[in-house]
Amino acid sequence: MKKQKFIRENFGISDGVLNLVDLSEKKLLVQFKRVEEIAEINQLRVMKAFSDNRGSASHFAATTGYGYDDIGRDMLDKGYAPIFGAEDARVRHNFISGTHTISRALYAVLRPSDILVSITGKPYDTLEEVIGISGEDGNGSLKDFGVRYMEIPLKSNGSPNLEEIKFTLTHTNVKAVTIQRSKGYGWRPTYSAKEIGELIEFVKELSPETICIVDNCYGEFVETEEPTAYGADLAAGSLIKNPGGGLAPTGGYIAGKKKYIELCAYRLTSVGIGKECGASLGFNRQMYQGLFLAPHVVAQAIKSAALCAEVFENLGFEVSPEPNAIRHDIIQSVKFGDPEKVIAFCRGIQKGAPVDSFVMPEPWDMPGYQDQVIMAAGAFVQGASIELSADAPIKPPYIAYMQGGLTYESAKLGIMMAAENIMKL
Repeated sequence: MKKQKFIRENFGISDGVLNLVDLSEKKLLVQFKRVEEIAEINQLRVMKAFSDNRGSASHFAATTGYGYDDIGRDMLDKGYAPIFGAEDARVRHNFISGTHTISRALYAVLRPSDILVSITGKPYDTLEEVIGISGEDGNGSLKDFGVRYMEIPLKSNGSPNLEEIKFTLTHTNVKAVTIQRSKGYGWRPTYSAKEIGELIEFVKELSPETICIVDNCYGEFVETEEPTAYGADLAAGSLIKNPGGGLAPTGGYIAGKKKYIELCAYRLTSVGIGKECGASLGFNRQMYQGLFLAPHVVAQAIKSAALCAEVFENLGFEVSPEPNAIRHDIIQSVKFGDPEKVIAFCRGIQKGAPVDSFVMPEPWDMPGYQDQVIMAAGAFVQGASIELSADAPIKPPYIAYMQGGLTYESAKLGIMMAAENIMKL
């Protein structure tokens, strides 16, 4: 075929890998159809939010200084809220990452002597210093402010331990619980929005005043509803992941109950000012257009993840989720059991990137992580996980985590490059 000849001659992909990928795609037709149907529903949800809020070019105008009467900023909040099934939302370029948005939510609702409980095991690595699990005393962590922390490990199958959660909630005055939707650097199922809703219902039955906060990173628009539609008091994430659609150059969102969103706004600006100030500085257009593209771009990333799963399962590696599984985030895990294979995989993904494809990723001591981490990310927006990327902590059992892909076709090239690297070892 002309296409295979072009790929072989220009990218050095062998016939073995080309044939494997071609076969994998044929086996994924039903999965791809399912993903496209979800994307269409989500696109209509976004379109309705734009229409209901009378979105226009006037909302793209830049503001400066205090940012009073920034109609674009305010309409973005109003648009996100119904999309997420929430009472209110804050969407700001000032949020620099998912960790930042989640930490603002935690600092907003927690006070000295309050108890915070993670009910889905260990939180993501970069939140450890925020909470005070690791890091130096006196650095401004929640622990420094007198917030006490408890952690309930997951069961062996990766599900929340309901018995332990019940015991903790009935014997301790818990102010807030955190729920991590995605697996982080673990090997467990990602929780669906409905499963998170069931867990929140369980918590609220035992302790109605306990605030439920969801780390929603990597899960937005993968399903047709978000955890806030199922009762989450707050859910937070990054715009350089799913909801930014690959166009938002920075930013994050917090969605949820109105009274808690107002507290989050106080933590972003100051008490008494909250949402009323904050110049958009010309970022609105990219944030609006990124939201518009997000359902389609997320679908591209999910299809790419499914292809990765099918290809590497056929190469003999354990994958999670399995190729035709119903997905709840954009992450694909591949268990290599060998650090050299992890490095080879990440280097292959890097070769398939549109930016810095010539770069050779190496494991390094990355801020916020306890182990050396290798990261492959040739992105238009630095660190954007909705663009094709892969990363892995260099520790047993040596699992690589791939996510993103603005277009399925470009991500497919990265997957082929990674497979080629593995087959040459």
